[in-house]
Amino acid sequence: MIVIRRNGKNEGFWLRNSEKFVQYLQSLGVPENWQIVDVYGLDPDILSAVPQPVIAVLLLFPTSDKYEEHKNKQEEELKKAGDAMPENVYYLKQVVSNACGTIALIHSVANNTDKIDLKDGDLKKFLHETLSLNPEERGAKLLDSAGIINTHKEVAQEGQTEAPDCNDPVNYHFVAFVNKDGQLFELDGRKSCPINHGKTSDATLLQDAAKVCREFMERDPEELHFTVVALTSSA
Repeated sequence: MIVIRRNGKNEGFWLRNSEKFVQYLQSLGVPENWQIVDVYGLDPDILSAVPQPVIAVLLLFPTSDKYEEHKNKQEEELKKAGDAMPENVYYLKQVVSNACGTIALIHSVANNTDKIDLKDGDLKKFLHETLSLNPEERGAKLLDSAGIINTHKEVAQEGQTEAPDCNDPVNYHFVAFVNKDGQLFELDGRKSCPINHGKTSDATLLQDAAKVCREFMERDPEELHFTVVALTSSA
């Protein structure tokens, strides 16, 4: 159980198994020293207990009307500003409904290959083959990546009678936050491009991402279910 605290109170929880994330990443070639750990709150004292270094933060949140309204408004603003796709950020579009967890993990690893010594396997092959593609082409290519998709299904099915279908409707969504060249990027496969939230660093990524996570919660105060996890190294 992952509990998110706001203003010192327990305001909600959402059940997820971070061990499944670790199992999935290792199956795709991520070394064992990299772990997904629960972030039990966003207050500074709780964040200080999260093992460092943190190279990515993942947020699970409800896809409510408030999220859709903010997303649409943000897309219009980006369109007017004419923001170009940052060349240094690996980003892929989500083309099926029930793949946001996989995409958030891919975003987390793909933008940290300078830190993660990725082993030969399906993920390394996918990243190599899609490096020169645009986000839409990468999303479509993911559908053809049987190794990544089947591994996801196998891990998801453990302990269940049936694995979820990739097109099943879902009410929750994953996004990832990474530091790329000193900038905090929100990577949401449902948006048109990465969202730049300003300056960050390897040392402050967790704290800076936590501020944006709080904004998600403040935009949707009636929703209680938010989950935060971090990709960190045990070595």
